[in-house]
Amino acid sequence: MNGAAKDVPIPINAKTGVVSGLLLKPADAKALLIFAHGAGAGMRHRFMEACAMNLAEHGIATLRYQFPYMEKRIKRPDAEPVLTDTVRAAVTAAKKVAANLPLFAGGKSMGGRMTSLAAAKEPLAGVCGLIFFGFPLHALGKPGAERGAHLADVKLPILFLQGSRDGLADLKLLKPLCKQLGKSVELFVVDGGDHSFHVLKSAKRSDDEVLAAVAQKAAEWIGKNL
Repeated sequence: MNGAAKDVPIPINAKTGVVSGLLLKPADAKALLIFAHGAGAGMRHRFMEACAMNLAEHGIATLRYQFPYMEKRIKRPDAEPVLTDTVRAAVTAAKKVAANLPLFAGGKSMGGRMTSLAAAKEPLAGVCGLIFFGFPLHALGKPGAERGAHLADVKLPILFLQGSRDGLADLKLLKPLCKQLGKSVELFVVDGGDHSFHVLKSAKRSDDEVLAAVAQKAAEWIGKNL
C-alpha cells in the first residue's frame, strides 16, 4: 500500500476561488502526473482512484483535482477558459508539492482534452508530456477529428490510451491523427475497451486487470520520457 492521499487546496484566481486536490505520492516516486477528471465524475470516482493507486504501484505520484463546477456539484462543465485556468493552477500547485519530481499532465476524457487545450495555448511550464485516458475526439455518433486540431500546437510528447470500442474516438480517425502529429506521439489501444476501458465478459479480462495494464503502460511511457 502507498498510504492515503493528502488534501491539496488549489487556488485558481480571485474570481473562481479554490478547488480541492488529492496528492498520492509513493515513497519511491519517480514522477508526478497532474490528473484531471472527466466531465461526468470528479476526482474521487472509482476510475480516478483505481488509476491513481495503480500508478502509485509503479512509482508514479498523482495530483488529482476538481474543476470548479464539480467542486460546486453542478452538472454542467465550466466554460473552457475556466477549465484551462484550472489546469494551469493545478500545474502550479503540483510544482509546490512535487519535491522536484518530473511533471506530466493529462486526464480522463474531458480532463485530458482541457489539459491539451491549455498546453496548446501556452506551454505548461515544467511539464514533460501529456497522457490522455480516453481522448474525446468527437461526440458520440458524430465522427470527426476537429477536436484534435489543436494538438498540432502542443510541443510535448503525448500518450493516447484508448479503447478500441470507444464511441468518442473512432480509431479510423485517431490513428491518422497520431501519425500526423509525429514520432513523439504514441497510441496504446486497449483491445475491446470502451471510453472508460470497460471490456466485455468475452474478453476474459476484468476491468481491474485492464486498468492495471493501462497504468503500467503509462508508467513505462513516463519512464521513457523523463
